[in-house]
Amino acid sequence: MSVTDHRRLGIALGAALLSLSLAGCSGLGRNAMGVISYNTERHRQIQVSNPLVKGCHRLSSPGAVELTNNTLVDLVLYRTPDCSPDGITYVATTLSDVIAPGSHPWLSFTVVH
Repeated sequence: MSVTDHRRLGIALGAALLSLSLAGCSGLGRNAMGVISYNTERHRQIQVSNPLVKGCHRLSSPGAVELTNNTLVDLVLYRTPDCSPDGITYVATTLSDVIAPGSHPWLSFTVVH
């Protein structure tokens, strides 16, 4: 076997081991890296760090009127506490949004993955 063949074999083995290690971690609960900051109608500022990627997440009562998404993923905001699709808002990563005057606050969110 030549040096080039050994190098190719080493690269192939390294890629296979990397694939196996990533596949082994994929079943673990993954988090959206970063912080979601929001303000309530009562002018209380709340931060949520590294929320789980799966599931519906409730926002503290009485809900959010302004939200900043400083995570590495996009969010979908809902005006319902159970993430049912009634008046949704999409907030991309590193962006902010504010509810329209007279609108109901956001009560929950999901992570786009």
